[in-house]
Amino acid sequence: MNQKGKLIIMSGFSGSGKGTITKLLLEQFQDEYALSVSATTRGPREGEVNGQHYFFLSTEEFEQMIQENAFLEYARYVDNYYGTPKKYVEEQLNRGRNVILEIEIQGALQVKKLVPDALLLFVTPPSAEVLKKRLKDRGTETDEVIASRLNRAIEEADGCEAYDYLIINDDLQVCVKQIHHIIQSEKCKMAQNISIIDQIRNDLNIVSKGEHL
Repeated sequence: MNQKGKLIIMSGFSGSGKGTITKLLLEQFQDEYALSVSATTRGPREGEVNGQHYFFLSTEEFEQMIQENAFLEYARYVDNYYGTPKKYVEEQLNRGRNVILEIEIQGALQVKKLVPDALLLFVTPPSAEVLKKRLKDRGTETDEVIASRLNRAIEEADGCEAYDYLIINDDLQVCVKQIHHIIQSEKCKMAQNISIIDQIRNDLNIVSKGEHL
C-alpha cells in the first residue's frame, strides 16, 4: 500500500543550518524526500534550470495562477512574485515522497491553513552566541548585514511557538537523524493512515467470508 508523503515546512534563523539540513536529508534519503520547487517571475540566473531551481513564469502567468488558487503560498519581493505551486507538491506527496518546503514563518502559517497536517519544524542553534558566530564565520557578510539578520531573528523568535517541533542544531548529523526520525514517526500516526486502515478493514471483511482478494 502506498503511504502518502508528508509536507515538511522547514524554517529557522539565518545561520541556523536549515539549508544544510535539507541538503543532507535529500542526499542521505534520496527516495524519501523531495524539495519543493518555487515559482518566480524573476529571470533565471546563470546556471539555473527551469523546473529544477525554479519554475520561471511571466507576471501574467503568475497572476493567472493566483486567480486559479494554484499556490500554497505566495508573496511579492522587490517587484517579483515568488510562490509554492500546489500541483508540484501534491504530485510528489502522492508518490509517497516527503516534500520539504523552506520558507519563513508568514508563508509557513499560510500553508498550515491550507494543509493542516503539514509538519512545521523550526531550526535554531543552541544559543544566540553560536548563531552570531556562525554568521561571522561565513565570511561573506558585513557587520551591518549580520546585525540586521540578528534583528530579524528577534522578530522570528516571536512567532516560532506556532511550530510543531523545535530543532536545536548543535551537532549537524545528529540533527539530521533526529528530524528524519520525527518525520517517520509522524507518518505512522493513525490520522495519517486512515485510507490504509480502511483498506485493511475492507480486505478483512472479504477474507473472513472465505473469499479471495
